[in-house]
Amino acid sequence: MRNKFQKREKRAVRGRSKINRSRICVDRSIKHMSVQLIGLDGTVICSASTRESAIQDLCKKNKVSNFGNKAAAGVVGQIIAERALEKGVKQVAFDRAGYKYHGRVQALADAAREAGLEF
Repeated sequence: MRNKFQKREKRAVRGRSKINRSRICVDRSIKHMSVQLIGLDGTVICSASTRESAIQDLCKKNKVSNFGNKAAAGVVGQIIAERALEKGVKQVAFDRAGYKYHGRVQALADAAREAGLEF
C-alpha cells in the first residue's frame, strides 16, 4: 500500500506529463513556501521563497508573523509574478506538484493571477 508521499509524487508526475509550456512549480513545507518558474527546457528562469530576506521583510511590513500561512503564500505569488513579467513570461502552467488545490497553494495561485500572470 502506498503512503501519502508516494501518492503525491504519482499525482505530480501525472500532472507534469500534460504541461507543454513554462510552468510555475510550487513546493510547500510546514514553515515555508517556495515557487520556481521553469522553462520548457527544464531550466529555472526565476524563483521566490519565504526563505528570502527581502520577502520576509515584505511579510513583516504586512504584519505576517508566520511564513507558512496563506498571507505569506500570497506575497510569494505576487513576487514570482513580478519576476516572471520582468523576464518576459506572461503565460504559464500552474504545477501544484501533487498538492491539493486549496489553502496556501490556492492563495499563491490567486495572488499570481492578480499580479498579471495568465494560467
